[in-house]
Amino acid sequence: MDTSFSDSFVDLFHEHFHRLFRYLDRLTGDPDLASDLAQETFLRLYARGAQPDRPAAWLITVATNLFRNARAKTARRERLLTPARGEELLADPAPSPYDAAESMELRRRVRLTIDALPERDRCLLLLRAEGYGYREIAAALGLNEVSVGTLLARAKRAFRELYEEEPNAPRG
Repeated sequence: MDTSFSDSFVDLFHEHFHRLFRYLDRLTGDPDLASDLAQETFLRLYARGAQPDRPAAWLITVATNLFRNARAKTARRERLLTPARGEELLADPAPSPYDAAESMELRRRVRLTIDALPERDRCLLLLRAEGYGYREIAAALGLNEVSVGTLLARAKRAFRELYEEEPNAPRG
């Protein structure tokens, strides 16, 4: 690796790692998996040895593909394991005693709603929430940049509708 790539890699890591991690954390609902995926994304960039033309879009694309691979692997594992054994191995950790009941319920409802969305809508909303621009989102998801705004509006509407449909949703 040349020095200029190493320096630009470090700069890129500092600029994008936390935002990429937050996107993956929201996408997966699992901070440990999100951390692993974000690290693997940067390992692949380092192994590549050169900066891509659009680094943010490249990072999002690689991270999203790694997430899809991990999800497929988990689905295969769950099919192969007995249901009880699969739940034991793949269950979420017990909630922290510091979490208030109200915030736990809100997180549960948001997670259920996010998970119920089609993958494209989920990725659109989560990437935008992390501050990625339309150009980066379009490149990462293989969309036309001019359609990102419309697709985001539809995804937001779908989220609101699903969120309000949830049986335990407070009625205003």
